Amino acid sequence: MSQATLGDDDELFGEAANEMREDVEASLEKAWTALPDDDDIWETDADNVLGVLNGLNSALDAGDAEAHLRDAKKWFTMGKRADAFEDADDLEAEIADLETAIEDIAAAGEQVGVLTSTIPALRGTLEEAGPDESDAGE
Repeated sequence: MSQATLGDDDELFGEAANEMREDVEASLEKAWTALPDDDDIWETDADNVLGVLNGLNSALDAGDAEAHLRDAKKWFTMGKRADAFEDADDLEAEIADLETAIEDIAAAGEQVGVLTSTIPALRGTLEEAGPDESDAGE
């Protein structure tokens, strides 16, 4: 192989590495954007607890964030194994942060789901508990 060919290969590899990093960064940005907005999980217009819980349960949806995270991890893994990134620590840290955010959203969704099914039953139990109002006057 000639020196010119090797130089071209290095240049092509550098371009591919840059494109791979850009793909990882683009997928990460799409994933962050797909997460629920903080106001959507904080503010409510509901009139009762069940309405709040149902609204919160709907808001706690990571949407396409997991798919975008998977794309980012796929390209990151490929680039890291090919030793294509000069410095990948920032990407690795952002992937970890995003994974944590998605896991937290999923865990909160599970907890809200439990409450959503528990609260109506608890209300029924409390309505039935205590002295019978018709017996109060006797």
